[in-house]
Amino acid sequence: MGFFKIRSLKAPRNQTTKAAELTLRESIWPICLVTVLFFLWGFSYGLLDTLNKHFQNVLDVDQARSAGLQAAYFGAYPIASIGHAAWILRHYGYRATFIWGLCLYALGAIISIPCIKAKSFAGFCMSIFIIGNGLGSLETAANPFITICGPPKYSEMRINLSQAFNGIGTVIAPALGSYVFFAFDDETALANVQWVYLAIAVFVLILAVLFLFSNIPEITDADMAYQVQETHAAADDLPFRKQYRLFHAAFAQFCYTGAQVAIASFFINYAVNTRPDTDDSAGAQLFSGAQAAFTVGRFVGVIVMKYFRPRQVFLVFMACCIIFLIPAVALPGTGQISNAPVVMLFVVLFFESICFPTIVALGMRGLGRHTKRGSGYIIAGVVGGACVPPLTGVANDRHGNGIGMVVPLVFLTAALTYALACNTVPSYKKAIDSLADADIGLRGENTDVAGKVLDEEKPGHTVEEDAAVSAPGPTQSKV
Repeated sequence: MGFFKIRSLKAPRNQTTKAAELTLRESIWPICLVTVLFFLWGFSYGLLDTLNKHFQNVLDVDQARSAGLQAAYFGAYPIASIGHAAWILRHYGYRATFIWGLCLYALGAIISIPCIKAKSFAGFCMSIFIIGNGLGSLETAANPFITICGPPKYSEMRINLSQAFNGIGTVIAPALGSYVFFAFDDETALANVQWVYLAIAVFVLILAVLFLFSNIPEITDADMAYQVQETHAAADDLPFRKQYRLFHAAFAQFCYTGAQVAIASFFINYAVNTRPDTDDSAGAQLFSGAQAAFTVGRFVGVIVMKYFRPRQVFLVFMACCIIFLIPAVALPGTGQISNAPVVMLFVVLFFESICFPTIVALGMRGLGRHTKRGSGYIIAGVVGGACVPPLTGVANDRHGNGIGMVVPLVFLTAALTYALACNTVPSYKKAIDSLADADIGLRGENTDVAGKVLDEEKPGHTVEEDAAVSAPGPTQSKV
């Protein structure tokens, strides 16, 4: 793998490479390495939702103010995904963006320690904002990288499988929180939070060094343009401002992520208020169980996508989120304390599982030369996680945790419009299915558009050269 050799962090933009046609076997190592990042931000996200309730107790803040953690965390995402991380990704490449994001993550974790010692909620929100910039940078690069690293046919399956490890992180974090935060007095719990973030900082810096020395493929704009040419998706013929499918995907991501984060943020509050004999520690354990259902849903979704088109699976899962959230809103209003409301949220989290990564994968279909820029806009939709939880917190404080769930219900319904469009609007279906039916990367060797084997040591060629050799002709090879 060529470790202990620092390579240039700058990748070519207008040259096609072997990365355009990676086979399943060739994509295993880079996918495994990048999948570790998914676990990292799953752990961070799960830890954040647990700290939300912890700070309500320790610092005596209400639900609306505690949602400031989510506002700081997810509010950083668009700054990264269409700002500094997007610039690094377009001008340097994926590896440079990974290292940048990891360094910001470590910096935020280190800064959080004195803020925790000072019991400064505002200071901790600032450190979370820096962590959010780091994780936003990682998501800006990692989601599109997993989607396009390997045969296009399996894009949705790859990203959902990688995101399943995100789910594992969200399971471990609240389980850890139930024992580390809620099982001790306030002073000991705060000290434990410091050690957790110190451990995170050390691990993240080690991972950054690993990326510095590791050899992962750099997938260029020209590579993505080549794939669109081969599959005749033709979506990147339009200028960026007319990529309406992309903007619809970004809107759906905003609405969906906002709803998902709102439900997760107040899950513990919801469980404590609607289920008998449930304290904060038990609520955190229930939340960990719900995140386990979320993780299982990702693995189930990957299996189902083997037999049905991802856009169809996405529509069913998104619709089920809405169907099962309705009783979660209505049941607490009956005045009966039972397990049923929490069970409904368990089911909702199960069906939420594939929605985020599938929106990313479907939204990027056919973008071609616009892929890197476009992926930033879809990831920017994560800012919904900063907007919807505070609204939900206000509704919870005023009307109770049952009625408060109406807020994420409305946003999930708005996100459903994208799932419906992917399955009914011809222009959406063409761009999605053209790449889903492609056999790029499924053969035993990598060939360029002229049918010649690409030599790894040979300099890449430009988009213009691709266009010249990709004109229809009797000798053109179908990769």
